[in-house]
Amino acid sequence: MLPIDAAAHSSRWRRRHPVDKAVLGLGLTVLAISLPPWPGAALVLLTALAVLLGPAGVPGRRLWRAYRVPLGFCATGALTLLVQVGGPGGFVSLAADGPARAGELLLRTSAASLGVLLFAFTTPMSDLLPRLVRAGVPAAVVDVALVTYRMSFLLLDSVRRVREAQAARLGHGSRAAEWRSLAGLGATAFVRAFDRAARLQAGLAGRGYDGTLRVLVPQARPSVRFTAASAALLAAVAALTFALRSFVPDSF
Repeated sequence: MLPIDAAAHSSRWRRRHPVDKAVLGLGLTVLAISLPPWPGAALVLLTALAVLLGPAGVPGRRLWRAYRVPLGFCATGALTLLVQVGGPGGFVSLAADGPARAGELLLRTSAASLGVLLFAFTTPMSDLLPRLVRAGVPAAVVDVALVTYRMSFLLLDSVRRVREAQAARLGHGSRAAEWRSLAGLGATAFVRAFDRAARLQAGLAGRGYDGTLRVLVPQARPSVRFTAASAALLAAVAALTFALRSFVPDSF
């Protein structure tokens, strides 16, 4: 199991309905995209951090391990705005408004990523996917997503065991050995994936599979109080943004 999935299964908000957490987490993401980057996205980022480390109870080290990957993509995308191709400055030159635009993009994307992580760290996929059928998603699509989600952990575990076996046999002793081990790892994972899929199909057929996977979903109801508190928090962030906007220079 991936660390973020383990954190979601042990979250304080695990028993809450996904709608409650979607209003808060995805609402913060929408605010990060729609509000002015300064101070709106900055306030969203601080609010998401406070909720993740506070009421949601996500450990800081685990949050950083999951956040640093999207943060790296955000920084990489922002760096491209620092330069321009063509123009009077030459083929490649520094953009006049590059730092401001790069800072805005970095604020927006990093804050939006935290909003998504808030939902991911508190909502296991096994709780979310079965409920999508009631939201109008075709059952066949949900079944494929469920099977893919569950089999991915089995394949990751198989890859880990194969790599450990290769390392124990000095399969990573040289660059040539590493390439051979990588090719063998890919071939083994490919064969095992087809083998597990065939066994899964045979098992479902033996159990009278009629086109729908039936799974147990933890009983939960949307909380009006939690949703109202989330909406009030989002409204407060938006109101504070526009209140502080009058003190921010127009260049931002």
